Amino acid sequence: MKVRNVLLVAVSAMLLVIWALACVAEESESEEIKPVLLVIDVQNIWMPMMAEEDVASAPQKINESIALFRELGYPIIAVYHTDPERGPEPGTEPFEFDDSIAITDVDQKVIKNYPSSFVKTDLEEMLRENDRNVVFLCGLSATGCVLATYFGAMEREFTTLMVADALISPDAEHTKTVADICYSMTLEKVRETLEEPLQE
Repeated sequence: MKVRNVLLVAVSAMLLVIWALACVAEESESEEIKPVLLVIDVQNIWMPMMAEEDVASAPQKINESIALFRELGYPIIAVYHTDPERGPEPGTEPFEFDDSIAITDVDQKVIKNYPSSFVKTDLEEMLRENDRNVVFLCGLSATGCVLATYFGAMEREFTTLMVADALISPDAEHTKTVADICYSMTLEKVRETLEEPLQE
């Protein structure tokens, strides 16, 4: 009789543990994806320094990424780089985004002085205030400021991904390497991921 009771208690305890683990798994799986797109440093001053292969293809993918986020109602943040001593000066033509990039006045903007978009800016505060938990990155340079921002976002515990075909750097092979070694998605996969919750 005692052995039977012990077995019943043990089985009950095991079932409770399994139930608790299932609840935790269900809760984490049901966490809503709240994405934001960072479009980094696609400024007139930097574009001529980038690889022709990247410049020929990535701007279209950047614009398609912007269009996707607009379509789904997700925020877009344009990030600009300037050095207080060397420029480019905000408001000047070299500072502005290339005309081919579909950033508008309604998009939020961040101006940075360091490679990471999080260093001495209010970017993290903006993301927290808007309850964003997934950060998608595109722009330039894949080997510089985009990469620094990628690690900065991860360090702050955001889920972080690069849009693999919307990256630009001075060397196209290096761009591919960065996309390979980081968590990256093609734009098509980004679309699938973001549209899926809307279809359920």
